[in-house]
Amino acid sequence: MKNCKLFFCLLFAGITMQAVAQSDNAETPKNLIKVNLLSPVVRTGSFFYERVLNDKSSLQLGFFYTGTSFAGTQFRGIGITPEYRFYLSESKQAPAGFFVAPFVRYQNLNLSDKDDASISATYSSFGGGVCVGNQWLFKNQVSLELFGGPSFNATSFTGKNGATKDDFFLTNFGYFSFRFGVALGFAFGQ
Repeated sequence: MKNCKLFFCLLFAGITMQAVAQSDNAETPKNLIKVNLLSPVVRTGSFFYERVLNDKSSLQLGFFYTGTSFAGTQFRGIGITPEYRFYLSESKQAPAGFFVAPFVRYQNLNLSDKDDASISATYSSFGGGVCVGNQWLFKNQVSLELFGGPSFNATSFTGKNGATKDDFFLTNFGYFSFRFGVALGFAFGQ
């Protein structure tokens, strides 16, 4: 786990330095790499890559890895979230301004009881929703974004050694959830 964190930190630092070096021109950047600042609170790493398609739209791909726990349940796993963003501002062009973003999300998690390792399961979900938010660009290099919105999911649970859903704290991972965050990033390239 420490090697994985170190790898992502070095990768992010390298891309950041390259982005700052490339973004000296005044044109609107077409690429952004971002990190959700709220994710570490729940022992999760959440990263995004956004590519501008035209003045009013972009595609974003989000990825997360978690190793968190709630109420005696340990969660380890990944998630991927592609989304299409519509930027609605009349005075700004993508990737800046107010946006609406329909998305889909897939999550695959391994669950275990913190007190009894023999109680374990796999839990996956696939769903979608819509986010609204706003993204600001500072000097065409640094982005700050606030976003949030509902999500609806179909879930699959497979208990091991007789484990059932009642053995785990799954309140945050149900059919309905709310996705939100504050992302800080770096913009670069054409």
